[in-house]
Amino acid sequence: MSQYPAPAALTDTAALARNRARAEAQALFLHERAAFDLQDRLDMVKREFTDPVLVTPYPDHWQGLVAGFPVVPRIVGAAEVLDIEPGSADLVMHVFDLHWSNDPVGQLIQCRRALRPDGLLLAVFFGGQTLTELRACLGQAEIEVTGGLSPRIAPMGEVRDLGGLLQRAGFALPVVDSDTVKVDYASPLKLMADLRAMGEGNALNQRLRQPTRRAVMLRAVELYMETHANAEGRTPATFELVTLTGWAPHESQQQPLRPGSALSSLADALGTAEKPLKS
Repeated sequence: MSQYPAPAALTDTAALARNRARAEAQALFLHERAAFDLQDRLDMVKREFTDPVLVTPYPDHWQGLVAGFPVVPRIVGAAEVLDIEPGSADLVMHVFDLHWSNDPVGQLIQCRRALRPDGLLLAVFFGGQTLTELRACLGQAEIEVTGGLSPRIAPMGEVRDLGGLLQRAGFALPVVDSDTVKVDYASPLKLMADLRAMGEGNALNQRLRQPTRRAVMLRAVELYMETHANAEGRTPATFELVTLTGWAPHESQQQPLRPGSALSSLADALGTAEKPLKS
């Protein structure tokens, strides 16, 4: 038995559930963008899927978003243990949940087990460039006013690091890409109100358990307007939508060559002389 205690969970799942229960449909516009993107990706795959599943914290909202998909997926609510039988799906779409998950690799492993060989995973969630403006201004304001810094927004993965999640979960042919969306708001306060309406309020376990001091919020708004307001005096905010693409392994998929199996050298391809390294 390990002598070290298990690390504390990043996300307070009860707080996250409360936040999501208060979400408003009109604020989930980024889900609509993700739905269009998923449909485009499926059209490009040029393959018929017969048993698709979609995992989301907002199953009722997504019922209307998947109506135009080639095959309407079975929609499963986000949970620590997904309600999908092993080998029952040929396509799993996992949307807007991984950035709050206490075990993202575990979620991806469950998706891989749910897929039949050569099944496809598409996972969409917020990436590390999301709300960079708000995070910087809130952090600076809190340091100036209180002399400290408290956790406010969940740490989100950078694109260059996220491919490792797919590999750790056992997916083949992993691909990671992102879509940066700029949204203008009337003010930083309207942005913060919209985040609550999205169900994306602070659900970190280590968050402050009392309201943020008014002086911190006023200073953050002032910094935001000074630093980021556009020519019309509106407040821009960045959202990064990351998409992970991976396939359940199958013998028909392209395989990497064995080390030393190349039939020609790089020097031959470049038309140069190969020089041995000095020992």
